[in-house]
Amino acid sequence: MKKLLQEFKTFAMKGNVVDMAVGVIIGGAFGKIVTSLVSDIFMPLIGLLVGGVDFTQWKIVLSQATADKAEVAITYGNFIQVIFDFIILAWVIFMVIKGLNKLSAKKEEEKAAEPAPTPEEIVLLREIRDSLKK
Repeated sequence: MKKLLQEFKTFAMKGNVVDMAVGVIIGGAFGKIVTSLVSDIFMPLIGLLVGGVDFTQWKIVLSQATADKAEVAITYGNFIQVIFDFIILAWVIFMVIKGLNKLSAKKEEEKAAEPAPTPEEIVLLREIRDSLKK
C-alpha cells in the first residue's frame, strides 16, 4: 500500500500532470470570462441588431405549467446562446494561440539572426594559428 501511494505521488507531481491541472483550472476561469462577454456584451448587441430579441427566451412549450407541475419546454434559445458562446470562445482562443505563435516565431527569427558563439576550441585553434604565423 505504501509503495502504491509513493507511485501515485510520483505520478501526480510530474510536470505534465501539474501543468495540465493548472491549464484546466485557468481554462475554466477563462470560460466564465468568455461566457460573461458573450452573455453580457455580445448577445444584447446581437439582439438589438435583430430587433431586440432575447434568444434565451425562445422556446417551444410542450406542456403548460399548472399548479402541481412545472412547464415542460424545449429551450432552443439557450442552445443558440451556447453556440454563440462556443464560437466566440473558439475565436478568442484562436487569436490568443495565433498571437503566441507569432511571438515564438519572432523569438526564433531573432535567435537565427544572432550568430552562434564561437566554440572555445575554435578560439583556441585560431590563437595557435595566429601565434604560429608570427
